[in-house]
Amino acid sequence: MSFSDIFKSNFIENVTSVSILDMAVALLLAFGLGMFIFLVYKKTYSGVMYSASFGTTLVALTMITTVVILAVTSNVVLSLGMVGALSIVRFRTAIKEPLDIAFLFWSIAVGIVLAAGMIPLAVIGSVIIGVILLVFVNRKASKNPYIVVVRCDGHDSETKAKAFLDGKTERCVVKSKTAQKGSVELNMEIRLKDDNTDFVNTLADMEGVSSAVLVSYNGDYMG
Repeated sequence: MSFSDIFKSNFIENVTSVSILDMAVALLLAFGLGMFIFLVYKKTYSGVMYSASFGTTLVALTMITTVVILAVTSNVVLSLGMVGALSIVRFRTAIKEPLDIAFLFWSIAVGIVLAAGMIPLAVIGSVIIGVILLVFVNRKASKNPYIVVVRCDGHDSETKAKAFLDGKTERCVVKSKTAQKGSVELNMEIRLKDDNTDFVNTLADMEGVSSAVLVSYNGDYMG
């Protein structure tokens, strides 16, 4: 076979380049592992608003990648064309959660490995990755952080409020302070000693304190 013969393409010959059995097995495995990735994503999601469409995208991305790699590995000309076509594709969807990037790459990697015929690597690797994510992502911190927003009327009430929180919490750090004429607003990060939040009621009733708000905080949002 000469070099030029390698790049000759015939539509009828390409029809049987990938057997029906290979396609069926690869797509079924891709669907199964895609569902596994989707379930792990659902169990480990910790963002503000869960997106079911992103979970569905993980399943579809695994199957689509499998189809693309099956086509590429069966035809040299198609593989060259696929590289050129994918190089001009641009995606504008913003990824809000850093962990979502890991799930996207996981889906793509599973599709590639399955289409390459490395089924044990795809299955065992996915199980190990899934277990690691379930263990580490769902692991709760021993002391959850909170933000306390305190509004008081001056320096004296501010000092008393800060001293009160120092005594009622394990850790209290001022994150921001807004001072206006006759009003001071403090945003403080705290670590609770236990699950009791009654101290907020006492704080709000202190002389010079107009309001006290306690919200959970994970570094990205408050709510």
